[in-house]
Amino acid sequence: GPQKLSVILSLDKPVICSLAAVIAYLKEFNLERMLYNPGNFKRLSSETEYMTINGTTMKNLEILQNQTDMKTKGSLLWVLDHTKTSFGRRRLKKWVTQPLMKSSEINARLDAVSEILLSESSVFGQIRNLLCKLPDIERGLCSVFHKKCSTQEFFLIVSTLSRLDLEIQALVPVIHSHVKTPLLQNALLEIPELLSPVKHYLKILNEEAAKTGDKTQLFKDLTDFPVIRKKKEEILDVLSKIQLHLPDIRKQIKNPSAEYVTVSGQEFMIEVKNSHKSSVPSDWVMVSSTKTVSRFHSPFVIENYRHLNQLREQLVLDCNAEWLNFLDHFSEHYHPLSKAIGHLATVDCLFSLAQVAKQGDYCRPTVHDNRREIIIKNGRHPVIDVLLGEQDQYVPNTTNLSGDGERVMIITGPNMGGKSSYIKQVALITVMAQIGSYVPAEESTIGVVDGIFTRMGAADNIYKGRSTFMEELTDTAEIIRKATSRSLVILDELGRGTSTHDGIAIAYATLEHFIRDVESLTLFVTHYPSVCELEKAYPEKVGNYHMAFLVNEEESGEQKGSEDEQNPEFITFLYQITKGVSARSYGLNVAKLADIPEEILKKAAHKSKELERILNMKRKKLKSFVEIWGINDSQELQKWRSMYE
Repeated sequence: GPQKLSVILSLDKPVICSLAAVIAYLKEFNLERMLYNPGNFKRLSSETEYMTINGTTMKNLEILQNQTDMKTKGSLLWVLDHTKTSFGRRRLKKWVTQPLMKSSEINARLDAVSEILLSESSVFGQIRNLLCKLPDIERGLCSVFHKKCSTQEFFLIVSTLSRLDLEIQALVPVIHSHVKTPLLQNALLEIPELLSPVKHYLKILNEEAAKTGDKTQLFKDLTDFPVIRKKKEEILDVLSKIQLHLPDIRKQIKNPSAEYVTVSGQEFMIEVKNSHKSSVPSDWVMVSSTKTVSRFHSPFVIENYRHLNQLREQLVLDCNAEWLNFLDHFSEHYHPLSKAIGHLATVDCLFSLAQVAKQGDYCRPTVHDNRREIIIKNGRHPVIDVLLGEQDQYVPNTTNLSGDGERVMIITGPNMGGKSSYIKQVALITVMAQIGSYVPAEESTIGVVDGIFTRMGAADNIYKGRSTFMEELTDTAEIIRKATSRSLVILDELGRGTSTHDGIAIAYATLEHFIRDVESLTLFVTHYPSVCELEKAYPEKVGNYHMAFLVNEEESGEQKGSEDEQNPEFITFLYQITKGVSARSYGLNVAKLADIPEEILKKAAHKSKELERILNMKRKKLKSFVEIWGINDSQELQKWRSMYE
């Protein structure tokens, strides 16, 4: 109506012109009705409502699917999803991909999860039972709105909503007294009111006809359906006429017991034995016959039967039209009903997050709006923790990033040492906290992050004509453009796709840009020791860390042969984040784990030592040159000469 659309009509002319184009486009799909409700309109704002998680980050952090077989198992959604309904699952997926940005909204969810987790009231068990085995009423309601549903589907949706209305209505007194958190209480108490119109529509329907799909018998009371009522009355008149014609037929064929018969869908036939066919008037029409009997229609029956079939066909058309009108009337309640289903989905998601909080050592994170910090005590990777189970315990690690203090961690360490798992763990715990979930840690304090940006992994994009290194730098360029001081930036081995010097230069310059200009919270994984020198340049803002390990000297020593033959050093991973720089990456250790042949490993170890010797010799010569440059005394010169000889 015009009153409803007055809000839209008051918008600027270019906006209305754009809206007209949208309506014209949606009309091609019969979807324009979604725009008739101003409640579906929302003012566009530059303020971001949700944390920015782009497609690259979604893939790298394995938020919706794992990167191995692209299935849900092994993703963050898989860990968090304990929902009971299809619409609850869709709502949770939305929550996971759109973490909140306001601490008040995050804490409202956390309060609700805490209440479900800690409450001893049986009301939560009763509510959870209501959600079990529900059909997909959200999609069903949508097909009703677009008039694509069958009578069976409509009856299922309406009867389910009506049952939910009654069951939640019965729980209202207990909800008032036992459910304290506003998010849960408001959602549950609003549902009966929003579902109240459903009862009226359920009363109108004939259950048996709805289940069989017979629209001619669908409506119990025809008071509100005058067209159908009139047509049915006309049909009854014709049926009555045909029945009143039966005594005349009996006289004509001299058979007082003759009755109408129906065979193969043909009604009102008179069956006469073939031996008595002579008694049948000549103007009767034979419809069918067997060896013993013949079946006839009288002229009166032929005329009225044709009229009856026309009326019946018209009744079907009228019933279909009334059915669509009926769906139209029902659709006027689409938005409140949709809101009620939304509340049920929210409740389902909160129960799911409470189920997550029950497993193992999870804690409630403390979330702040105006602080730039990520403090996690003994955090664990939520997915790996579940996949390992109780028999193999995940090694927990602590994180302490602060905008006012150390906000950049440069992480080195051996290949396969757990660097990528650690940085993903920090990001996933941050996402979980802003979803409103408990997190796998002893303690956690999160300052609201406006976006998580990641650059990790190596893959080319042949379709777009991009090399692996081009992909790497394209991702990095996007992060540089979009990251703010409130973002969490994760760069894993930036610069590895090109020559060592160029790679180090790009890694160094990029990280310095994030330290000095962007000021974001940053986790930077690298195998370049030169990058670690940034700690000296920015001692208060940057910290060097490595994944701890033990060198197995005994194992390496046992394998030593002649002096010319070198064996690789083998290490034991401790998976513990530790202060300081790891000078080496122990790539040969991973080569052994990957079953590279022994002779290749020995050759590689020999080459590694040779390159190391050459590099050390160059460093020694450079150091001696620096020292001799500063000598201006013959005794010191003699001393230097004897030392280096």
